[in-house]
Amino acid sequence: MKIVVIGGTGLIGSKTVERLRRRGHEVLAASPASGVDTVTGEGLADALEGATVVIDLANSPSFEDRAVMDFFRTAGRNLLAAEAAAGVTHHIALSVVGTERLQGSGYFRGKLAQEELIRASAIPYTIVHSTQFFEFIGAIAKSGSIDGAFRISPAAVQPIAADDVADVMADVALAAPTGGIVEIAGPDRLPLSAAVERYLAAIDDPRPVVADAAAPYFGVTLDDRSLVPGDGARIGTIRLADWLARTGKPAAQRGSRPPAARQPA
Repeated sequence: MKIVVIGGTGLIGSKTVERLRRRGHEVLAASPASGVDTVTGEGLADALEGATVVIDLANSPSFEDRAVMDFFRTAGRNLLAAEAAAGVTHHIALSVVGTERLQGSGYFRGKLAQEELIRASAIPYTIVHSTQFFEFIGAIAKSGSIDGAFRISPAAVQPIAADDVADVMADVALAAPTGGIVEIAGPDRLPLSAAVERYLAAIDDPRPVVADAAAPYFGVTLDDRSLVPGDGARIGTIRLADWLARTGKPAAQRGSRPPAARQPA
């Protein structure tokens, strides 16, 4: 069948496209660079012609509150309308574990607005809630950099490798719509501050990590429930230690984008 991956050239998108093509499906990796723009609507009708499944991995290019909300609302409406016209029978979106608990953040308000549009549409859907990607830990560290140290919340996290996320996205694309949320996470639960410490050690960054419960996570304060999945989550197979060992310094230092498609997103 034909599957369209919006944001198909990004971290998760490129891996998902490769997995689906390996399984013998016709897959279109759509992005503004390929002439498909969900914000303007350019190229959507042609891209979705004959498509059965659409996977939305696109993310806002700006993280300013209003810009994020405008992006997810506009792109969501345009994409869902084009899917309805094309007869798409499964809409899949990648979102973030804890979205509904982190509404003090403009980014997560935008993600929730995206999810609400999906639920309100007539198109059968599956929303995948992922924990933070291993590849995003560098950005988390950078966000807490103050005066030669990193002030990071010790709240519990259960990060996941991008390869495990792509495996799930491909599996969901080939399954029936759930009409709800599928949660995914990595195999290791640990304090966020400890995850950042391990990442910094792997890239030989000697600056200290200060565990600070008041340290904000992209504008919100965390607790041990904020970023972890509930019971029944699908658990990945790649452990953080193994990912750090095989990723190496040059690749580890490239991990620098927030959740959803550039993360969780």
